[in-house]
Amino acid sequence: MKRLVPALFAALLMSGGAYAQSINVGPGGVSVDTRSPRERAIDRDIREERRDRYERHREREWRRANYRRGDCRTVTTERETPRGVVRRTTRVCD
Repeated sequence: MKRLVPALFAALLMSGGAYAQSINVGPGGVSVDTRSPRERAIDRDIREERRDRYERHREREWRRANYRRGDCRTVTTERETPRGVVRRTTRVCD
């Protein structure tokens, strides 16, 4: 047994390949990410591109909503209900 554990450890180190793998230990068990560093970098670039595209889209929408302030006004309507007065505020752009 004393020789088996170091032999298994050495075999695992030698068969691991030229790059480090990502090992995740969680409640669902152990998972190993077998992608190469190049594949991980490509996936990271794709995620960054999607996030940048999403941020640009949000910024465009914000600009559309806020740069038309001269044409827009806020309308507040009040309605009487059995539980009290309900106020609804809406933004109306002409």
